[in-house]
Amino acid sequence: MNLNEFKKKAAWAALDYISTGTVIGVGTGSTVAYFIEALSTIKHLISGVVSSSNSSTILLKKQGINNILNLNTFNSLEVYVDSADEINNNMQMIKGGGAALTKEKIIAAIAKKFICIIDQTKKVNILGSFPLPVEIIPIASSFISNEIIKLGGQPKVRKNVITDNGNIILDVHNLHIYDPISIEKRISLLPGVVTVGLFALRGADIILMGTKNSVKIIEK
Repeated sequence: MNLNEFKKKAAWAALDYISTGTVIGVGTGSTVAYFIEALSTIKHLISGVVSSSNSSTILLKKQGINNILNLNTFNSLEVYVDSADEINNNMQMIKGGGAALTKEKIIAAIAKKFICIIDQTKKVNILGSFPLPVEIIPIASSFISNEIIKLGGQPKVRKNVITDNGNIILDVHNLHIYDPISIEKRISLLPGVVTVGLFALRGADIILMGTKNSVKIIEK
């Protein structure tokens, strides 16, 4: 099973959802890297991109996609293409393995259509096998860790990682997320939390899932 091939299939399939003249929201991660490669083949047809991370911006420029626009200049985007670390049957996700969850969540919030590109291993019934990332300000680490322990999770500071916003990441292990919306709300309200990597209140609209034989399309 070649997961990279599955990722590539899903990424290239996302081109079918890109309209001429639009500005595209672009996520972060290994699957998105394939999408950036695909997007470069139609770069002359789009008006520009909004990038979710410094790492994606570097990849975009390497592919000759230089019209990278400031998110603050937009109230909405037609489409946002990103991946997920896990996604359930309700199109709710865990994201943030690439530490770009805050800007990803902002772009998702203003996107009219969120297209999630994944390989088949990312589809799950219950979220939580992948550790849940939480971006926090450093001074809140002890407090937030204790509060998350009360929820049943085991938080660990991600080593040697500082986000694009200058913060740190707590990865929450062993948290079985049966009610993603409730958990997203509870963690988001903790003082010192910048963003929790649960995309449940605003989930995906379309999943493009690369498999051995095809790209499976799942819509709400």
